[in-house]
Amino acid sequence: MQGENWRRHSDSDWEDEADRTPPVSPSRGSHWRNLVGFWLLGLCNNFAYVIMLSAAHDILQKQETNGTTLKDLGGKDWLMKATTMSPEAGNTSNSSRYDCNPVSTAAILLADILPTLLIKFTAPFYIHLLPYHFRVTLCILTAAASFLIVSFSTGIVMSLSGVVFASVSSGLGEVTFLSLTSFFHSDVVSWWSSGTGGAGIFGALSYLGLTWAGLSPRNTLLIMLIIPILLLVSYFCLLFHPPSLPKWRRPRTVQGRGAAKPDRRPLMGGATSRTDKQASILTLQEKWNVVKWVLKYMIPLALVYFAEYFINQGLFELLYFKNTILTHAEQYRWYQMLYQAGVFVSRSSVRCLPVRRIWILAFLQFVNMFFLLAAVYYLFLPSIYVVMAIIVYEGLLGGAGYVNTFHNISQESSDEHREFAMSAACVADTLGISLSGVVAIPVHGYFCGLL
Repeated sequence: MQGENWRRHSDSDWEDEADRTPPVSPSRGSHWRNLVGFWLLGLCNNFAYVIMLSAAHDILQKQETNGTTLKDLGGKDWLMKATTMSPEAGNTSNSSRYDCNPVSTAAILLADILPTLLIKFTAPFYIHLLPYHFRVTLCILTAAASFLIVSFSTGIVMSLSGVVFASVSSGLGEVTFLSLTSFFHSDVVSWWSSGTGGAGIFGALSYLGLTWAGLSPRNTLLIMLIIPILLLVSYFCLLFHPPSLPKWRRPRTVQGRGAAKPDRRPLMGGATSRTDKQASILTLQEKWNVVKWVLKYMIPLALVYFAEYFINQGLFELLYFKNTILTHAEQYRWYQMLYQAGVFVSRSSVRCLPVRRIWILAFLQFVNMFFLLAAVYYLFLPSIYVVMAIIVYEGLLGGAGYVNTFHNISQESSDEHREFAMSAACVADTLGISLSGVVAIPVHGYFCGLL
């Protein structure tokens, strides 16, 4: 029996003593450990990303207060104007009717998303060469580095580099953990999605709450170092790892039979979990066929995220109401928190309200985008509370688009294609976000009189 166990590995794999013991079927308690583990993985993976977007206004304001310029970034003259701002005051460096930073918060968005986009575009074709333990360790280290670099930043280039580390952690983590779901019961997909929604609401709320309580943005970011530690515990201690999970092992030549591909056993039964059949290695043609099939979900999801992040990073800072007790920075933080609250609710509701036609969500999100764009231009909204209600609704649409896309792919893809399909599809939201950042920067410049 033990001989059969290790002979399942091909001669290109690596073997250790642990593989010679028969796999143990997990108990129901282990199943719940996995569900909770994936919820925490979703929470931790997206936390740094959310924190950087919530802190975007403060990051830019901090650099402007210090007189930092963007000359070393090759920016235009209007990008180089440093301003002096207090948290309670508006930006007096521009003559527009909006309270503007010289640089749009979309700049933070691009630094937070472009590395993720690069990773997601390329990872499905090489990521399988790296074992999951190594990938997760890299996610932990880059997340910790992001908080430390932004906390102690003395210039905008250093701040943006810290945001880039957060992006690397989030992008690599999303590709890794969505692929990892193919080794577990299909229920972990909805728990992962709920966790990513939890990262939004808890990340934005914790940043809002700690800064409201009087902590500086720097100290708030340093407190967030607990998140990489929680990520480490969730993956290495809480999850019940299947024996078939790829690892780096000592090379061994298989004798007496042809090389076989490693099997991937489901931890619990289920219609969409891995079977005991040997997993095939997909050819480039098979991967292309999977990508073509999954485009029916990727395109609508990309449109959903384009519209909502154009709102979040292009319009939020322009939707400023002077007749409230909230400063501009506080209004921006509240917008981010309310958006993430909507995302959390909808990402946790796939079993209650499944949606198969993602294009409907994309259409409704574009209606939101054009309505708020008109509100910024004509300034016809009478109250900040109207904006807050629309933002919650926007978050509900965005979260529903994400969780239903991956739930549908998990349910409809075949066993041998599911791991690749999940990792390939996760590029859609990132692509939409990236394009929204590119469009939002000139729109910000237009409204603020900088173009």
